[in-house]
Amino acid sequence: MTYVMGAVIPVPTANKQAYLDMAKIAAEVFKDLGALSVFEGWGPDIPPGEVTDFRKAVLAEDGEAIVFSWVVWPSKEVFEAAMPKMAEDERMAGEMPFDGERMIFGGFETIFEA
Repeated sequence: MTYVMGAVIPVPTANKQAYLDMAKIAAEVFKDLGALSVFEGWGPDIPPGEVTDFRKAVLAEDGEAIVFSWVVWPSKEVFEAAMPKMAEDERMAGEMPFDGERMIFGGFETIFEA
């Protein structure tokens, strides 16, 4: 089964185009390194939760949108082999249009797909 790397990211709404530009470059790098697909979702409908929610999880501030991003890899091994190459790829250089310290991410082994 596939392996998915997912992230939730608070992005200033004023940086939407800069984020999209960066995401398109990153997607090209990911696919060059073996990713099957890349998804970026800009959250217009993020309901507040009573205990927790996407905004609370990343300490989103006023004027920030939530991005839900995921990359599908053929396997964890392909992803792990790609990681050091991503870090060395000059296309990945540059300033991020968001506060990376508040981004949350993780890798997930697919246990069901329909």
